Order: sequence, then structure tokens, then C-alpha cells
Amino acid sequence: MKLTKINSNKIKKAIICKHVKSSIINKNIKKIYIPKAGDVAVFKVKEIGKHTRIQSVGGNNKYILPGDLIMAAFGNRYATGQMEGHIPKSYQSTYHILGQGGAIGVINSIHKKFELIGPATLSLVGYVVNEEGGVINTKYLNNEISSENFIRIHRKPKIILSLGTSMDSGKTTSAAYLARGLNLAGKKTIFIKLTGTVFTKDKNFVKDYGARMALDFSDFGFPSTYMCSTPELLQLFDYLLEKVKSYDSEYIIVEIADGLLQRETSALIHDKKFRSKVNVVLFSSADSMGAISGADLLTNLGFTVVGTTGLFTTSPMLIDEVEQQSNYKVLTGEDLMSKKIINTLEEKLNYSRFENKMAVNI
Repeated sequence: MKLTKINSNKIKKAIICKHVKSSIINKNIKKIYIPKAGDVAVFKVKEIGKHTRIQSVGGNNKYILPGDLIMAAFGNRYATGQMEGHIPKSYQSTYHILGQGGAIGVINSIHKKFELIGPATLSLVGYVVNEEGGVINTKYLNNEISSENFIRIHRKPKIILSLGTSMDSGKTTSAAYLARGLNLAGKKTIFIKLTGTVFTKDKNFVKDYGARMALDFSDFGFPSTYMCSTPELLQLFDYLLEKVKSYDSEYIIVEIADGLLQRETSALIHDKKFRSKVNVVLFSSADSMGAISGADLLTNLGFTVVGTTGLFTTSPMLIDEVEQQSNYKVLTGEDLMSKKIINTLEEKLNYSRFENKMAVNI
């Protein structure tokens, strides 16, 4: 087996590979090895498309040009406003950048607004391997937590779930605004993004608005969570909760990407174990119908909806529609960023505790 050591200075490394130390690649197995999520490889840029940059290890965005070498990881992606792509089950002459943080696969479909430009295309140079020749995988890399030594967290912090109707409905913005309001109210808050595709913009945004710490799935090496099993997502959630225990937070805001109908989101909200960890839900929507329908779906599943929010709250008319056609509280950006949000939140938390107590007694 012939291994090649490459000059790391000639490679642009994506942030998903931040813990990868090896600069050894195996070119001989590229046509026979079947990649899985998290497997690291070096690619050569063929043509620029929708993605013109990658997010580097330092968090800054680096432009990529034809002929550049990049280190990234195989991963799936589901983004209704952009593209869907999967890890191929065989060698391909062309691969695509699915996410700026370094998720690589092959596109199945792309949003019409990107059809003309298309995806950035790559060729596979070789897999990054360790000294024994094993392909390096980013998942759980440099994290010591395992199922054997994991200590289950006692649910001391209140967990607020940030959900929405779809991609770009306002989930992250709402989470950031809420972190701001809780911070002004003197409350310690942590932000966790449980699902999505690697790119640190969202967690950085919420941290800037007041979260003491912000983590996401990529901190455990996941290029994306699309096509993960529910047990793996539940384990990942436990790992993320364990990692933030030392911050002694009072609230943990947990965002789940995409909408209620998306594969992983739907699986999680229908899972009893997951629901048992959540205290209340903040629900975002781009329109009034979605706000009411989504909140109804969550209420029927047993969640306590603290309020509806999102893009629709920029329209006074849409706000009126939700308030007139439902009993859900509408929370604007100003509401969420006010220290008075703690009163609304505590009221719903007390209601949630009462409902759970009644259910046990029944």
C-alpha cells in the first residue's frame, strides 16, 4: 500500500476537518473505497459554482479557485432553499460541495434559483488516512465521551426548543433574540444547534447575541445530520448536553434545522425520549397559516408552545391573523429581546409543569 504525504500548506482545510492532524493520503483506494459520513478526503476543485468559498479551520471564509486542493469530509445535505445531496455509494468522476463548512457529496436536486450557476465541482484526489492506513473520520474525533462512560445529565437547565415551518423561517434569529432577552434578564443561556449542515454562522450569531456558549453537531465531527438515525441523534443530543454541563446555565435553547416535515425533525418531535427533555417550544414561521398549523401540530404532540414568531411578525396584518385565528401568543423580535420575555417564559414553564403533574395524576 503506497501512501503519500502532502504539503499541508498547499491545502485549504474546511472547518469540519479542524481536528484532523494527518497529511497522509491514500490515492490507491479512491475508486474502491465506499465513503461514509465523516470520512475525510482531499479534493481538487474543477469548476466554481454556487459555492465560491469554504469556511476554513479558523472560521474565516477562503475563496476557492479551479485547481485548488481542499480537505473536506463526505456528508449528506437537505436544504429546501438550496440543494439536496447524498454521499455516493460508488466512485464518481465528479463530486459537489454541498455545504460551505466542508460537506461533500453528489447533488440530487437544486433550487431553481441556483440552476444556472450549479454546484461547485470537485475531483477526488485521495482519502486522508492515519499512519496505519485507516481512513480518518471526523465524527466524535477528539471527543472522549463514549456510551460506556457517559453520565446522563439531570435536567436542571430549562430546555427551549426553537422549531420552524421550514428553512429560513426565522428559527436562528428567534433563538438569538431570545438569548438576548434572557441575557438582559440576568439569565445564563446556552445555545445548541442539534441538526443541520456544518457552517458555524448560526451558533456564532446566537453567541454574539448573548449565549454564554454555543455548540452544534459539528463539534462532534458531524458534517451534517441528514440521514442520521434517530438513536444516533438522541445520543448526539445527550453528548451536547453533557458538554455544556460545566457552564451551569439556566436555559438551553436548542435549534433543529429545517421544518417539521423534514426527516430528522419529524423523527425527533415524534420521539417520546426527546419530547421528555423539552420544556417549551418557540415556533417560527414565514406566514400566519404556517404559524398556526405548525403550533397546532406541536401542541397535539404534547409540546407547550411558548409563542409563535419568525418572519411573519414583520407584517402587522399577519400578526393580526394569528392573534385573531388562534390562542397562540405572537412574539416579535422586540418582545424576544426584551428582558420582560422571562415573564412570558416562566408563565409557560409553570403551565408546562402543571400539565405534566396533572397527566401523571391521571
